[in-house]
Amino acid sequence: MIKKRQDWAGYVFLLPWFGGLVFMVVPFFASLYLAFTDYDLLTPPRWAGLANFEEMLGDVKLHQSLKVTFVYTLVSVPVSLAVALAVAIVLDRGVRGLAIYRSIYYLPSLLGGSVAIVMLWRYLFGYDGIVNGFLSWFGITGPAWTTDPDHALTTLILLHVWTFGAPMVIFLAGLRQIPAMYYEAAAMDGASRWRQFRSITLPLLSPIIFFNLVQALIASFQTFTQGYVISNGSGGPADSTLFYNLYLYQKGFAEFDMGYASSMAWLLLIIIAGFTAINFLAARYWVFYDN
Repeated sequence: MIKKRQDWAGYVFLLPWFGGLVFMVVPFFASLYLAFTDYDLLTPPRWAGLANFEEMLGDVKLHQSLKVTFVYTLVSVPVSLAVALAVAIVLDRGVRGLAIYRSIYYLPSLLGGSVAIVMLWRYLFGYDGIVNGFLSWFGITGPAWTTDPDHALTTLILLHVWTFGAPMVIFLAGLRQIPAMYYEAAAMDGASRWRQFRSITLPLLSPIIFFNLVQALIASFQTFTQGYVISNGSGGPADSTLFYNLYLYQKGFAEFDMGYASSMAWLLLIIIAGFTAINFLAARYWVFYDN
């Protein structure tokens, strides 16, 4: 009787999860169907077969959005993880008031994707912003960073790097799990700090690096708010901040081409799944586990 009561209690606590599952499964299969239709949100969807996917081959703006997203991901993810690891190593050496520093560095991760922070970022890198004001002290005339096609994406990459707090906290937890005796033995053998980092820290921290890498890649491919706010929803200037999700939003909710937007969503799913699969296949060559 006690076991049955415990089982029922478990099922009761799982009910909210099962209820939420409906809100994921139904849209999942609905978008799969809509990807093969011509649907404008106002009239019933009409079956179109592979027409949406064929249209993608000649869609210049879609190709540009893919380029912007790939550049953003391939630059911002490794740089942000490197900064997060470097800060975690510094904090791991024993800093007075560690909890305070950890909270300060983690805070941008909570706020970096918010509209308010992106608006602040646009002000900082504006033509009359604080960044150009600082450069003027050295006689340098800075550009209008957020409205210059050559620099607009760079400012968003810097914003992403600034939000290194979440992986930093995970790195710090991983560093705390590495036994100190490994470093003591290496020091007695005359290993330098760089040698210790390369031969002890990186191999034992590789599962944490792998986890942060997969999480960061998935999140970066889903970037939307930063590009939308910095460009007022246009993806400008000259489509330099036209992220893939932003273009998907434009097609689905600005042009009411929800069938095409659904096909774009499935293409994004395939891209993210492909990168994740590559990471898991490559992990066997550089991720170290105790077994």
